[in-house]
Amino acid sequence: MGQHIAFLAALPLILLGACNAATEAGAEDAPQEGSLAWIEQRIIERPTDPGSFAARARFFEALDSMRLAEADWKRAIALDSLSAEWRIALGSLYFTKLRVLDAEAQLKGAIAVEPGSIDARSKLSEVYLMQGRYADAMAMANEALRIDPLNGSTYNLKGWIHRLAGDTNLAISSYQTAIERDPELYDSYVSLGVLHAARHNDLALSYYDNAIALRPGSIEALYNKAMYAQEHGRDSLALALYARMKEIDSDYPAPYYNTGYILLEHQRRIAEARIEFSVAIAKLPTYVQAYYSRGVTYELEGELDSAYADYKLAIQLDPQYTDAALGLNRLAEKGVRVKPR
Repeated sequence: MGQHIAFLAALPLILLGACNAATEAGAEDAPQEGSLAWIEQRIIERPTDPGSFAARARFFEALDSMRLAEADWKRAIALDSLSAEWRIALGSLYFTKLRVLDAEAQLKGAIAVEPGSIDARSKLSEVYLMQGRYADAMAMANEALRIDPLNGSTYNLKGWIHRLAGDTNLAISSYQTAIERDPELYDSYVSLGVLHAARHNDLALSYYDNAIALRPGSIEALYNKAMYAQEHGRDSLALALYARMKEIDSDYPAPYYNTGYILLEHQRRIAEARIEFSVAIAKLPTYVQAYYSRGVTYELEGELDSAYADYKLAIQLDPQYTDAALGLNRLAEKGVRVKPR
């Protein structure tokens, strides 16, 4: 009898342990939050929740499955036709796929259901800009600014509109206002750098510096600054920037080529330049300019057969590459007649 009592006393503990084990097993089997299986479980549990379909649409967009994403955005809109957010998302998807008329329709629909939407107006302005409808793009951007006069991103957009419309002065003014409104607008600093560089104005360096401060690993800003330095007699600065780019992305061929260009054209360090061109070619075997420039280093040192081979490769990659054709002509005048390696 005592044994039976002991067993019955232990039974709740046994059952509790079994329940805990089952719970742990169930937790292991449950889909990970944010996974497709997890999102689809939400859809099964809440089939009328537009947010669940929106979550799956974003998941599909991240996978570049645009057809599936489009279908889910449409489901979200059907479930909540008064949400501007879903319409803006679908319009943005159409915009990325260059379906500008569909994008325009969705964004206008977003404004209709939410008249105060800045996001819808800004995106619609971009749609008009893509179509070359500069006046319409500017009108929509100005509408957005009337709703939020302090929005730096909208001034950045106005800068792009002025820039593509050909008014550099107004573009600079808009970009300047953009960074006054939002000092962390990386794109505006880069754009100001580009526009001042085109005017050979050293302010370009300051704007690139601001962009780099915001994004220290930005190849774009570093490259732009390096090119300005290279084109304005500041070889040491340019070489230092290219070296930094190599550290950030060792597979990017441009800094190797540009380093070689400076060593060859500005400093006549021919052998060192050739090494840089060779690395650029190793990173990008179709780098036409690198083959040509390496050919120049061979020609300058009298290795005409090797020069011929590189010029010939450049021509094979780009039959319209004039410099390589001229190089072959120079070698022909010197009597070089060899087949490429």
